[in-house]
Amino acid sequence: MKKGLFISIEGLDGSGKTSCILKIKEHFEKIGHQVVVLREPGGTPIGEKVRDILLDAKNTEMTDVAEMLLYASSRAQLFSQIIKPTLESGIIVICDRFIDSSVAYQGYGRGIAIDDVLAVNLTAIQNTLPDITLFIDIDPKTSLNRRFSVSETDRLENEKIQFHQRVYEGYLALCQRFTKRIKRIDGNGSIDHIYELMMIEINQCIEKE
Repeated sequence: MKKGLFISIEGLDGSGKTSCILKIKEHFEKIGHQVVVLREPGGTPIGEKVRDILLDAKNTEMTDVAEMLLYASSRAQLFSQIIKPTLESGIIVICDRFIDSSVAYQGYGRGIAIDDVLAVNLTAIQNTLPDITLFIDIDPKTSLNRRFSVSETDRLENEKIQFHQRVYEGYLALCQRFTKRIKRIDGNGSIDHIYELMMIEINQCIEKE
């Protein structure tokens, strides 16, 4: 790989993103690659402060547009400070959520115009999209049940099921719109099976480079 591989992992909370990311990281490190794992929102000192504001369950008065801009601000900082220089150094970047989360949550979930969400966020990431995006497909009720059983929920997780259903449908629409980049992964099996499906797609992406 002439430059670092940029992988983003998408899915509803409780879909198994974190476990799969750790397995992908372990795989690439075993074969001699450097890997940086990041999360959104956050990943930088500034971004983590923004994350606290965004996910604080007490911030119920936050407007939809403010929410969108805060996510984009955190993403802009993360991209400029870490993602861009890391990729330029030939290091693999795996990001737990990226631009597609904003389109799904603030676009489809909140009802902000999709083109507006894309425009703001493409500016934030200097028009640099992941080499491959893996969407773990699991229905909202199942994902939320998993999430609620683990720990206290955040501001977005506390939204009604209808919101999460719109987000899910948004992800499906993105899979249809960006077929070359976004790969839909069946999230109903074991973590090992989901990981295996992901690695098939990642290896195919690498072969095309």
